[in-house]
Amino acid sequence: MNSVQIRSAERALSVGTWLIVAGAMLYSILTVTPLMAAHTPDKWDWTAPILPLVVDAAVVIVVRLDAVLARLGGHGGRWPIVLRWMTGCMTLALNVADSALRKDLVGVAVHAVAPLLLIVTAETGLAYRRAITAALAALETERKAEQAEPDREIRERREAEARRVREEREHAETIAREQREHEALLAREQAEREEAARRLERAEQQERERVEREAREHREREREQQERERERLEREAVHRREAERLEREAAARRAELEREERAARERAALLAGGPVNEKLPEEHARQIVAAAVAEGLSVRAAVDLCGWSVGWVSTRYAEHRDNAAGRTLEGATS
Repeated sequence: MNSVQIRSAERALSVGTWLIVAGAMLYSILTVTPLMAAHTPDKWDWTAPILPLVVDAAVVIVVRLDAVLARLGGHGGRWPIVLRWMTGCMTLALNVADSALRKDLVGVAVHAVAPLLLIVTAETGLAYRRAITAALAALETERKAEQAEPDREIRERREAEARRVREEREHAETIAREQREHEALLAREQAEREEAARRLERAEQQERERVEREAREHREREREQQERERERLEREAVHRREAERLEREAAARRAELEREERAARERAALLAGGPVNEKLPEEHARQIVAAAVAEGLSVRAAVDLCGWSVGWVSTRYAEHRDNAAGRTLEGATS
């Protein structure tokens, strides 16, 4: 049997395996979907085909990767075996679950056919592929061995010719290498001279930049120092003006307090006389009424203190109230 026949058998195996896998997947989805729908809430019935589809997708992955590994002559270890048998057992359990729950042994046997066929096909296909890969490798080894037997004399003559050509090439390469080394030496010396000139130029440029930078930094420091001095003088001027304003306000408050204390003493002196039986001079009476208004005394108390009539005192009270209202309105307007 040649390699063409072996590859034809491998293609037949691959096509048959995928036909069995596709049929088993379709049969499994149609069988398991009603079972999942019966054990799923009504509003989630549409998810019933997902589980059999996921399990069968795992079967497809196992079959495909096993085929690739068998072609390459590799082995995936224990986990591919675990996944292959786990997916097969899951597919078998899901397919026979409905019949098993109804204690239908015939249904269990019928629904077990596709999963068992899938499991056995996966294992058998893997074994077949490994055997085909080994056979192809053996044929390739034989073909290479047959092609590796040329005539010894021709081989020796070719080796001698190749050795002579190699020696001539090595001699030419030696001469060319020496020439390249000499040219490289001259180029390196020229490059070193140019690099030294560039370094000197860079050093001079850096020195000029350093001098310019130091001069610029010195000017900036002087400008910053002048700016700080100006800001300090401005702050001192502001503080001095603020202190003068506070001092003026304090003096004004002290003067106001002194005026208020003096006015309070004057009012107290005017109101300390007590009731009188006759009219006091009008000017003195007006002062008493003004003091009574300021102290919040009643009209009757002011009448007793100045001896004038209730009407006259009431008129003076009204005048004081009007004057106070006018001052308040003027202050609000200003």
